[in-house]
Amino acid sequence: MSVVETLKERRAVRNYIPKEVETEKIQALLDCAVLAPNDRLRQPWHFYVIRGEAKQRFEEIAKAFLLERFPTKPNLVQDSLAVLEKTPLVIVVTSDVIPGDEASSEDNEYAVCCAIHSMWLAAKELGLGMVWRTRGIGLVRDERLMEFLGSPENKKVVGTLFIGYPQADAPVTNRVAAEEKTTWLE
Repeated sequence: MSVVETLKERRAVRNYIPKEVETEKIQALLDCAVLAPNDRLRQPWHFYVIRGEAKQRFEEIAKAFLLERFPTKPNLVQDSLAVLEKTPLVIVVTSDVIPGDEASSEDNEYAVCCAIHSMWLAAKELGLGMVWRTRGIGLVRDERLMEFLGSPENKKVVGTLFIGYPQADAPVTNRVAAEEKTTWLE
């Protein structure tokens, strides 16, 4: 499949069959991620692969977060936790923060976004589905996630990736044509 075809078929996959993702496939995703473009070859990413007992601890943190955030919405909390529990693999991706250099730190975030997108495209080829979560159950802006990761210094969480074997094909989503989002300056 061509890169263009893969891009056109990329979808956010949220429902997975109960099958663990093999270590070899996880490594393949990570190997693709580190090929992403990055300013001055800083390679500003770090990947936290969460499975097994660590995933159970992650689920406990997510539950506490969701109960605090949505105390009057027990169904939302329950549905969100069900999605997490049925997700075989979680990878949290961080970007290096360079103290005193806001511009380079921001460039690093962009590079990490490219790395995540590379993983997303590779996932399709490997027969995997993926969704990139930033808020809510992704815990990106919650300090408990950083504590869970070991409180790494000078790191910013860019996303939490949910990965597994798709339960079904994700539906096609409508996209605005490039022409509607493009201005040509000549």
